[in-house]
Amino acid sequence: MTKSALALLPAVAVLGAAWPALAGPPYLTDDPEPVDYGHWEVYGFATGSVVRGDSAGILPAMEVNYGALPDVQLHVMVPIAYNSQSVTGNQFGYGDTEFGVKYRLVNPGEGDWWPEIGIFPTVVAPTGDAAKALGTGRTHEYLPVWLQKTFGGWITDAGGGYWINPGPGNKNYWFVGGSLQRKVTDSLTLGGEVFHETAFLTGGPGTPGFPLGSRDATGFNIGAVYDFTENYHLLVSAGRGLQNVAATNEFSYYVGYQWTY
Repeated sequence: MTKSALALLPAVAVLGAAWPALAGPPYLTDDPEPVDYGHWEVYGFATGSVVRGDSAGILPAMEVNYGALPDVQLHVMVPIAYNSQSVTGNQFGYGDTEFGVKYRLVNPGEGDWWPEIGIFPTVVAPTGDAAKALGTGRTHEYLPVWLQKTFGGWITDAGGGYWINPGPGNKNYWFVGGSLQRKVTDSLTLGGEVFHETAFLTGGPGTPGFPLGSRDATGFNIGAVYDFTENYHLLVSAGRGLQNVAATNEFSYYVGYQWTY
């Protein structure tokens, strides 16, 4: 997933900025590895967060990835969005649709020291109802680079990218993240990540209202992947902010079911 991004889905959803790419489920940090040529990944999932007592996210959503060529993956994500705020009440409906192409630039051999490297440009189309805060009313683009290295049973991913974020009061912003995972049994993989996102709205201290989204955000997630079989997988994560918590991410979650074939 593009993540995936996320980056901070909850803050972005609540505040009406771009739907972030959802990265590498169940994390915001993605990886450079595309789906194998001729194979599919299908996810059904829910994700969201809480900011100052308000909540927003997508429930349910479907993500589909297809290995269209060697080292090339096509991606689409179709969401049902929700937005629950004390001022506007509860809103529920179709959200913004995400399209992307993941391309692996570097695929090292098992004994090579350099990392795997890939890019994952993504476009978020304004298909949701912006008046209900279920979409942004604008087209947004995300331009990330991702790296991965495995060592001694550990998998580490790192990278980030630049969001093009048009609209009144919006500004372009950066996301960076890093994750570490380890397979602890034949079926269970545990991991975690830390990430940072720059402000995506104009304004700041001293600005009237000091709007949410006008502050940088740092946070973390702890997650797990459980393999029922070679083709069916459960993915979960939960986390919160570490910087400007009340204005960015008091609690966030991801729960998904993956089918690979």
